[in-house]
Amino acid sequence: MQSFIEVDKAFLKSKRGLLKIAELVVLFVAFVCFTVASRPPYISATCLEFIITLALLILYFLKLHKSLTFFFWPLIDVFNSFFAAVFLCIISLVAVSTFTTKGTLVGGVMGLVAVVLWCVDGYNVFRKITFNQTTGSTPQ
Repeated sequence: MQSFIEVDKAFLKSKRGLLKIAELVVLFVAFVCFTVASRPPYISATCLEFIITLALLILYFLKLHKSLTFFFWPLIDVFNSFFAAVFLCIISLVAVSTFTTKGTLVGGVMGLVAVVLWCVDGYNVFRKITFNQTTGSTPQ
């Protein structure tokens, strides 16, 4: 039986892959903390970002970004990283500043760790994006 979906195992060991996995782990910890603290707005925010980050990880892991060429996936990844960082930064700061249980505090701190990971991820991807330049050309 022939497989039609390519799997990029090297992506999981790359810096981008490890950052995505670290983002997922931190978001899952924040999700669990917010769930234990029974904070529905924070639960939904972390769950949404977890699903989006997981979808991007699967997209790159299964090399679907090469098949779905109607989007420029690296730029979408950069936008997601920075918008998610801003969104979760606000939510985490509110959670940390108004916590009533330790679960909310720990979830907020984990959210801030995810913000740092997203900023590093977005910056690394943005540095590698070339807009209408051939490889090896020097800017004039």
